Amino acid sequence: MVKKSEQTPLPESVEQEIAKQNFTSWNDALKTGDLKKVAALYSNDATFLPTVSGEFKKGQIGAEKYFKLFLKKNPSGEIIQEKIQFLATGCYLHTGMYNFEVGPEDGRQVVEARFSFVWKRNAQTRWEIIHHHSSIRPEE
Repeated sequence: MVKKSEQTPLPESVEQEIAKQNFTSWNDALKTGDLKKVAALYSNDATFLPTVSGEFKKGQIGAEKYFKLFLKKNPSGEIIQEKIQFLATGCYLHTGMYNFEVGPEDGRQVVEARFSFVWKRNAQTRWEIIHHHSSIRPEE
């Protein structure tokens, strides 16, 4: 039997695809406006430093509280620049810059932000967010 720590790492192209799929799943969940779908992507013990809140959120309940207000802005994200670093089998760091369109269809605004996600595969082999930090990008 192969221990998890002895598993063969995935090829880089596969790792990149996993990260892109996970971001797409998160962004698609945002677009539904359903805070339960978004919060379900976070682990029960996740930590979260949200873009437009000064609070340190924890777990799915903390994510729900944040997204209850944020989803009212009809957010849609797009990655502008990124780096994906696999930390161990089943765990990676995804960092970079993303832009969010928010607001009503007739008055969308773009919010430029930085992000870092740590994703980990849980015991059921489902990817979940164990840490998320997002902050408005400072002016140069």
